[in-house]
Amino acid sequence: MKLATLKNGTRDGRLVVVKPDLSTYVDASDIAPTLQAALDDWSNVATMLQKRCDDLCSGNADAKPFDETECESPLPRAAQWLDGSAYINHVELVRKARGAEVPESFYDDPLMYQGVNGPNLAPRDPIPFTDMSWGYDMEGEIAVITDDVPLGVSEADALDHIKLVLLCNDVSLRGLIPAELAKGFGFVQSKPPCAFSPVAVTPDALGDLWADGLVHRPLNVDYNGEPFGRPHAHQDATFSLARLVAHAAKTRPLLAGTIVGSGTVSNKGEDGGPGKKVEDGGRGYACIAELRMIEKIETGEFVTPFMSEGDTVRIEMLDADGNSIFGAIDQQVKAV
Repeated sequence: MKLATLKNGTRDGRLVVVKPDLSTYVDASDIAPTLQAALDDWSNVATMLQKRCDDLCSGNADAKPFDETECESPLPRAAQWLDGSAYINHVELVRKARGAEVPESFYDDPLMYQGVNGPNLAPRDPIPFTDMSWGYDMEGEIAVITDDVPLGVSEADALDHIKLVLLCNDVSLRGLIPAELAKGFGFVQSKPPCAFSPVAVTPDALGDLWADGLVHRPLNVDYNGEPFGRPHAHQDATFSLARLVAHAAKTRPLLAGTIVGSGTVSNKGEDGGPGKKVEDGGRGYACIAELRMIEKIETGEFVTPFMSEGDTVRIEMLDADGNSIFGAIDQQVKAV
């Protein structure tokens, strides 16, 4: 089933069930007023939500047209936002550009940081822009939402705690990252609020597209109306999303409503080297930094600038028939 949160003037919005083709929705606030409330009681309400979904699909519900512009983030305030790095190719490129090797531990021990839990940006909210020197970048990612996850959960068991899958634009301020990391702690100022897709989808509703804790479809990233990235979300993944959940829960339980991100979806080129641009026959990139790193490696210079006021980014995933699975994150950079 597919779930969304509609704006209703409150911080947490109103829970609705969305038809698989994203054409209509039906209210679900009588079952659970918000998605967080549903996740807090998932074992009891999931069956009722599925029944509401079945009624919607069969025409036995009070359906209304679904408008993505009316959506909040599925979880406007998350219990936690933890972002990992499932695609080591991205890390390799960043380090290679500055002449550094990737530590061997990175290949069996995921990177992860804790970001802004809320307010999360709605899928059509602008990206707030303040200072060009901050290096505004998008990062197209896959993310999952969990129920309550016990401390020390195994990767196999963590898979069962993934209740919903969605897309993310993990906005990054590249110009602030080096100085912040040099202090020896983690990201704070360099990681502002993220945006998430209008719709969150249960793993079973993804069918064959969900396997081994990964989504097996390309992630479409358009920048200023042009194809920028089409990386395959299952390819070149060093870690599954279940592995990232287990990593996060190694020393702490995770509350229902925790969101765990994959990190920037990133593919190698066909020859095993850096990927090529979409216009050059490659799969492109899910963030500007990756293209810049390849430019630096190949030419010695950064060529492509980071985002500036007025730039747009659209992140979406389509099924084999060209239908949107999660709806689209569609944002413009705007001065604040």
